[in-house]
Amino acid sequence: MQGIRLRLVVGISAVLAALASSAMAQERARPRSPAPAAARVSFIDLRDKAKVPAKLLVRFSVTGMEIAPAGSPRRNAGHHHLLIDTELPPLGQPIPSDFNHLHFGGGQTEAEILLSPGRHSLQLLFADHDHVPHDPPVMSEKITVEVEAAPLEKPRTAAAPNARVFFVGLQDGATIPARSIVRFGSENIALAPAGTKQDNAGHHHLLVDTELPSLDREIPSDFNHLHFGRGQTETELSLSPGEHTLQLLFADHEHVPHDPPVMSQKIRVRVEATAAAQPLSAAQAAPGKPGRTPAPNDAAVYFIYPRNGATIYATSTIRFGLRNMGVAPAGVAKPNTGHHHLLIDVPTPPLDVAIPSDLNHLHFGNGQTERKVTLPPGRHSLQLILGDDQHVPHDPPVLSERIEVFVGNPRKRSARR
Repeated sequence: MQGIRLRLVVGISAVLAALASSAMAQERARPRSPAPAAARVSFIDLRDKAKVPAKLLVRFSVTGMEIAPAGSPRRNAGHHHLLIDTELPPLGQPIPSDFNHLHFGGGQTEAEILLSPGRHSLQLLFADHDHVPHDPPVMSEKITVEVEAAPLEKPRTAAAPNARVFFVGLQDGATIPARSIVRFGSENIALAPAGTKQDNAGHHHLLVDTELPSLDREIPSDFNHLHFGRGQTETELSLSPGEHTLQLLFADHEHVPHDPPVMSQKIRVRVEATAAAQPLSAAQAAPGKPGRTPAPNDAAVYFIYPRNGATIYATSTIRFGLRNMGVAPAGVAKPNTGHHHLLIDVPTPPLDVAIPSDLNHLHFGNGQTERKVTLPPGRHSLQLILGDDQHVPHDPPVLSERIEVFVGNPRKRSARR
């Protein structure tokens, strides 16, 4: 009798195992988006076995594909994922989202990460709108970096025990339009811009759809952590329809929360999908009219290559960098994102209407972060401007310095020196 029971238990276990295996196979059988065979992703200016600081700015490059935020299905497009100290996940399933698998679904092309002292592995993995890797997978080589012992933590700035921050005229559970003016209040603590050290003073940070960051470190700066380092007490916020959470966190001259932390209650707001939520046209974004898409005050766009004063070949690949915002294709309205525009040999256009599109104003509405251009011999000026889903510069505008390059043969020029 016992032998019969044993065989029965083993048989049931085998059936359950087979069912579990079948379920896993079905999960892995999700259709994968195709990718060009020549597509690749890589780290910019980060080599294998490099020695790096604990706070590391990691930049990502993609070639042969375009960048599109999560949730935006597009052919030959996707967004970055950074794998830290982990193996490749199953390639037929959505990439996990945790401390070892960082998602950049806003279209970001760089991130500031914090690593503990010691050796770490890093790898990039591109994925489609559903976070599923492409077929074939588009991934970088796995590299290792070495983090030396971290310096001592800086002391946190003291705040008055009765200091507080709060939202002005915005209550928990409120329904708001897609574009809203959000105002910040403070009591018993002074406003001071970032970089200005002052007792019992600091500036606002707005946390959107995220938890509190570490209170003993610098607050991250991205589309979930908005900095107001000039001492602003309001902002125009663009949110997609649905529920969102908002919270204020005050911080000192180095963006580190005070001791004790000065923060508001986390509130929930609902954005309704109404006509007010539709993106504004370029005509609506005329001077004196509200509606230009807001950008973080510390957002920056810059040239990764070339540098100011460089001599380049007539046909060269120009690479664009973006900090504290994400890349999204034209027509995709997502908070704190936009797409690149390259100006060649022209002055900065008006910043309150759509950027022109011609041979001197190149649009990268598919989310491209580089472009091969051909220029005649001689001196040329280059400038980058980020535009929103309607090609209108943000408020404040996110634009690079205008640089000058000389088109010739860099090898001949270096030989003459």
